[in-house]
Parts: sequence; C-alpha cells; structure tokens
Amino acid sequence: MALFVVRRDSVLDTGEAWRRLTVWERHADVVPLTRITVVEGAGDGVGTVFVARSGVGALAFDDPMEVAVWRPPLGERAGFCRLVKRGSFVTGWAEIEVRPGAGGGSRVVWREELRVWGVPRVFDPLVGWVARRVFGRAVRRLLALP
Repeated sequence: MALFVVRRDSVLDTGEAWRRLTVWERHADVVPLTRITVVEGAGDGVGTVFVARSGVGALAFDDPMEVAVWRPPLGERAGFCRLVKRGSFVTGWAEIEVRPGAGGGSRVVWREELRVWGVPRVFDPLVGWVARRVFGRAVRRLLALP
C-alpha cells in the first residue's frame, strides 16, 4: 500500500477548516472528474458512507468510504476523522486531523494509505507521490474555498 502525508497550515480557525474538509460533497469542487454522494447517514458522524465517483464513462470507478472515527475539534483539542475505503478498486484508509495552529489558525494533516487494484506494489512509491500531489492540491483548494 502507498502511504502519504499532506500537511497544510491555514489562517482558518480549526472549526472552519474542519467544516471545509469534512463536507464531503465539496471535494467534488476541487478534484477533477469526481462526484461525491452521501449514501448513508447525515455526512457528519460515524457510520456515514459516501461514494466518490471518479472518471468518465466506462473509465469511471466508485470509491466508497465510511466514517469510522469522528471527533470534531473542540477548544484546543484537535479534530480527527478516519475514513475506511470500502471499494474493490481502491482500498485503504484516510485520516484527517485539524489542530490549532499559529496565530489562531489551524494545521491540517491528511494521512492516507491506499492500494489500487491491479497496480503492482513495486509502483507504491509512484502512487504515493501522485496521491500526495493530488490530495495536497485538494486540501489547499478546500481550505481556500468559502
């Protein structure tokens, strides 16, 4: 599996950064050729299931994810969310941590381990490098959107 980590500092307070990162449908605004649909739950708690559909036509795939841990930030306590990827094409997990940062802002750490079906493990470093760039850009853009 390819493991990668993205770290971003933001001027947003922890509550607002958390909101921007965990309204799942917003990810479709920053990840090309992707739609997000919440299929179970309200979107903001353990047991929520959502599906990211990426690609075009016959070259599209579903990436279903379930929220396994949901702890929004509270005061000085960091927010933490763990997603478990339940698909047949992409498996693994993702963790989103939002903690207080410098000057009233926040620090975001996105950790993810993923495995892409049919891609030999020898390519894990490449998969991780590409994923880190894609998710790094997505996190930056989500934090910039109102």
